[in-house]
Amino acid sequence: MKQVVQNYKSGELAVLDVPVPGCKPGGVLVRSAYSLISTGTELMKVSEAGMSMLGKARSRPDQVAKVMQSVATNGVPATYRKVMGKLDSYTPLGYSLCGVVEQVGAGIDDVKVGDLVACAGNEHALHAEVNWVPKNLYAPVPEGLAPRHAAFGTVGSIAMQGVRQGEPQLGEVALVIGLGLIGQLVVQLLTAAGVRVVGADPDPTRCELAERLGAAACGDPASAAVEAAVAELTDGHGVDQVFLAAGGGSNQPVELAARLARDRGRVVDIGKCRLDLPWNAYYEKELDVRFSRSYGPGRYDPSYELEGRDYPIGYVRWTERRNLACFLDLVARGRVDVEPLVSHIADFDDAVETYQRLKDGELKAVAVLFRYPEQTEEAGRRRLRWWPCPRSAEARGRPPRPGPPRTRCGLRSSARATTPRRCCCRTWPGARASSCRPSSPRRRSPGQTRSGSSASPRRPPTSTPSSATSPSTPCSWSPGTARTPN
Repeated sequence: MKQVVQNYKSGELAVLDVPVPGCKPGGVLVRSAYSLISTGTELMKVSEAGMSMLGKARSRPDQVAKVMQSVATNGVPATYRKVMGKLDSYTPLGYSLCGVVEQVGAGIDDVKVGDLVACAGNEHALHAEVNWVPKNLYAPVPEGLAPRHAAFGTVGSIAMQGVRQGEPQLGEVALVIGLGLIGQLVVQLLTAAGVRVVGADPDPTRCELAERLGAAACGDPASAAVEAAVAELTDGHGVDQVFLAAGGGSNQPVELAARLARDRGRVVDIGKCRLDLPWNAYYEKELDVRFSRSYGPGRYDPSYELEGRDYPIGYVRWTERRNLACFLDLVARGRVDVEPLVSHIADFDDAVETYQRLKDGELKAVAVLFRYPEQTEEAGRRRLRWWPCPRSAEARGRPPRPGPPRTRCGLRSSARATTPRRCCCRTWPGARASSCRPSSPRRRSPGQTRSGSSASPRRPPTSTPSSATSPSTPCSWSPGTARTPN
């Protein structure tokens, strides 16, 4: 199989042929349909790999501290060999994807082969054709959710954990600093929670996007527009929460947070920006500074992530897997819209070129997806495809979509379903009786048997449909905001 890797010493990016991982107990083998490039975290790694050794040391002082500790313990020669060996090896990239279950390991009973799942983890949701994913790092994709939208699950969980750390309440006002991928998702999650949002970003395009997705006002943090919007929405008191979703070496985000937060407000750091807190400003307002750790409780705990030991829900309501499932549910129900965030979709074989275009600034993007071989994509489509009602299409003045026979009420049709059930329009494999009004009993014509066969084939009625199936009174079931996979 193919996998995207990078040599951290030389900065070289490559798509290599590597062995397919085995399916171990406690997890599933997933063939990727779409994986998401984190334009923040991953590009930071790619950029760091192109630096000199001194530049790498300056950008990662935490790793320098580990090296110095190793020198004190193991000596210079051993530490040098260890560091150079690690730098000169290939490191995989990626941590957010959606794919189809190919094999189920022992102890797994919540998914089966052919199910669509969203996966997380920088060791288990890589930019690779096949990944082995432990139980607590995947979540089943709700019916009707497109695979490329489900690939946002991990970054959505990061944004959701940050929002939970802020403890927003109905009617409050929040400031989101940095409107990249995570910031755009934070805006939508806060809006869905009944919070009015002000956004700050120097990029006017991202400000416009955030306003389309629900922000009350957005602007350049260096201008007076953001402060004016905060003053208007809060009657001059300041925002209840500030979410730092920015990166870089500037200290402007934390200074802006102190200036616009209310007394005893909350400041939540989700991104990786400079945090030289101005002591007087934070002390005078007694600001509550909080950090958000990745996808949620369970992250970096081997017993949770690798051994599958879940935390009791009575003690830990939102673990990283529950956050992942919750975000997928919000997207499936239309409370969060990720489609406007998709700036570019690239074929997996063009991964190196895509990274290079992002690094050079040629490709300006909020979110970029890798699309894997077509047969994998089609496998996910077959499970999720639903067919709109032809009568509704005609009522909207558009011809019905071509394709196989479909229900008039718009019920989802699953190619994997085998048990026919009856809806209000016709019998269709996989139609759920609970999703639609039950059909009225049909009277058998003379000569027709109980099984529905007759001496002469029955033709469908050509007269005007009754009020039960007319466009003016459509079926009570509606597809809502579900989207057909592209």
